[in-house]
Amino acid sequence: METLDPALRHGGALDAAIANFGGRREDWLDLSTGINPAPPPMPALSPTLWQRLPEAELETRAIAAARFGYGAPPEAGIVAAPGTQALIAALPSLLPRNHVAILEPTYSGHRLAFETAGYEVIAVAALAAVPADATIVVVVNPNNPDGRVHEPADLLALAERLAARGGLLVVDEAFADADGGRSVAFATGRPGLLVYRSFGKFFGLAGLRLGFALTTPGLADALRGRLGAWAVSGPALAVGAAWLGDAKLCANVRARIAGQHALLAETLAGAGLTPVGGTHLFLTIHHPDAAALFAALCRRHILTRPFAYRGDWLRIGNVADAVEARRLGVALSEALGEIAA
Repeated sequence: METLDPALRHGGALDAAIANFGGRREDWLDLSTGINPAPPPMPALSPTLWQRLPEAELETRAIAAARFGYGAPPEAGIVAAPGTQALIAALPSLLPRNHVAILEPTYSGHRLAFETAGYEVIAVAALAAVPADATIVVVVNPNNPDGRVHEPADLLALAERLAARGGLLVVDEAFADADGGRSVAFATGRPGLLVYRSFGKFFGLAGLRLGFALTTPGLADALRGRLGAWAVSGPALAVGAAWLGDAKLCANVRARIAGQHALLAETLAGAGLTPVGGTHLFLTIHHPDAAALFAALCRRHILTRPFAYRGDWLRIGNVADAVEARRLGVALSEALGEIAA
């Protein structure tokens, strides 16, 4: 069994991978994140966006584009943030210290944020297992890393029950843009519901740092106040306004991601690996010694995502094109042979 550097048990840890396995950044194929590897060409940005503090009108345009792009109703409150992680970290400070239930396994940032703020957090395996005394419930839909999905009707029924006792359902839809069909963004604005949306994953610009929370106007205002003035850069707001308001561009990005996903699925099948789940931006595979497979791929300068809580799972993000698919396929064949030897 391989022993992995803890720094490698997170997506995007390319610096740690290089420190452990060598090579230059340009030698590596980073498939450790669920981020679109082929973003659209950047729009032309005025130089003044880099020189001035972001003005209110720019944020207003970005929020209007998010309302259109995510299908949120007029009554929803929307706040822009420098990535959804900033919102996840800010939310617990605005809520009463009550019991929190999180559908796990899932993205660990939610648990960490609530526990750091002093909440009692329990893990549940299904919506039906949410305890009656839980007033805050967190669901990632579709889920990372196993791709579990929940129907909007079930989520909204839970949100209504929580709202009746002053509670809140938090639905993290970081991967919903590529999959579509199960978003509850259309229902935001009502009490008891908050939805996170990630701009960077779908458009492939994680470094831009842009995300949104869609909820009631009151909670959106509280989150905005917690983030402080000028929380999002002018260039990020400008790109968000340009792309989220462009339905044709979004459709083209979605189609390109579907093609990437098909290439990844074909490559994994060719290596004899069966996914246990995933979304259109990644697939999670089973292998009895996923840590050994992870390390063998790293020796070939391909970075994937292992999990401390599941030593038999490995998450692999989308390849950008057929060239990357071939490289992954060859590396998987060699790595699996190395492990079996």
